[in-house]
Amino acid sequence: MSDTNSVNGIYPQTPAMFDATYQPDQLIAGVYPRVTDNVTLASGNGIVARGTALGLVTATGKYIPSASAATDGSQTPVAILADTYDTTSGDVVGAGVYLTGEFNENAVTMGAGWTATTLKSAFRPNNIYLKSAVSAADPT
Repeated sequence: MSDTNSVNGIYPQTPAMFDATYQPDQLIAGVYPRVTDNVTLASGNGIVARGTALGLVTATGKYIPSASAATDGSQTPVAILADTYDTTSGDVVGAGVYLTGEFNENAVTMGAGWTATTLKSAFRPNNIYLKSAVSAADPT
């Protein structure tokens, strides 16, 4: 699930006209309150797509895609990325994340070692709920 119209969460500012195509990704799956925050994404993870499960690296305080076998703190998923960001050129400061909410497990990007069942359980203490009642299939 990547948004090719935006990089680092910002549409370019252009005078006159600007065209953006709305493409629903079905990431949001319910009305449970979504709490957002801005965090720093660590460099070296390439393009990180909206909906990626993130963990916090304890030593640096930066977020990276969560992998269940990690041992640096990021093995505990704590947030879902709210937009697509490019980390190839360096850290991304101010990346938007969801800290709570209901999300479509079919639209969440899971890191190595995670399954929908294990990620669902790992997110629960943070009031992030993964639901399978909706489809992430392209409606067109």
